[in-house]
Amino acid sequence: MKGRGGRHDTAMTTDLLLGRARELWIELAGAPAEFPPSGGMSVAVSPGSAMCPPLWTGAVVLGDAGMVTAPSAQVAELVEGAVRKLSPEGLVDVERLRELLPVLDVLGPASLFYLDRDGFLPVRGDAAVEEVTGVDDELATFLTCAGEEDVGESGMEDITSPAFVLRDGGEVVATAGYRVWPQAVAHLSVLVAPVCRGRRLARVVASAAVTHALAAGLLPQWRARSNPSKRVALALGFRELGVQLSIRVGEGDERRGRARRG
Repeated sequence: MKGRGGRHDTAMTTDLLLGRARELWIELAGAPAEFPPSGGMSVAVSPGSAMCPPLWTGAVVLGDAGMVTAPSAQVAELVEGAVRKLSPEGLVDVERLRELLPVLDVLGPASLFYLDRDGFLPVRGDAAVEEVTGVDDELATFLTCAGEEDVGESGMEDITSPAFVLRDGGEVVATAGYRVWPQAVAHLSVLVAPVCRGRRLARVVASAAVTHALAAGLLPQWRARSNPSKRVALALGFRELGVQLSIRVGEGDERRGRARRG
């Protein structure tokens, strides 16, 4: 009985997390859109979609259902033709999409992880994590030295929470925080100095940020493209529930130009 109950509880938790995650992405879609309740995929025209950069096409698969936003009716028609030939998993398969659509550029795919209070596995290190609000010279120096690419990928410059930092000899070597998204979602950001990676510092600072988010009644979201990032999420108890992908689809003159170059 205990085992069956455990599986039942796990399924219920997954369903609740899926429901909350889907509510977030439906709001980000910025247009009447849905994850089909019986599975499958839907396509909506939404020039102002926040699921992807402006004028791009955004795709999110959560569980057995997917949702796509297109910047124009023309692109939506192209995507709908491709969708009829794809499973939800194929919707975020870049190589398969390139076979079916004039894909000009790609961001992702990135795995989407979510966590509730009961599933959280806190991680603590030897050194205390410091909560930083406002200006901190050492943190500013750390972000500057980390490089534009790593900082941009981490999203640390966009956080709305305090920053949670670890120092070594007074210098910041790891930091985490989150940005509050719609539907009371906390989108996690983590950055570790390259020379300090492999020491599980990401887990420690991320754990502090997750603790803060859960205490605020938020749903932590972790978006990961690399395997090390995925391992950190799983170590903290996050569940991988879906995938996000953004593509720029050619239309009009762009499509004809691409065909001539091909």
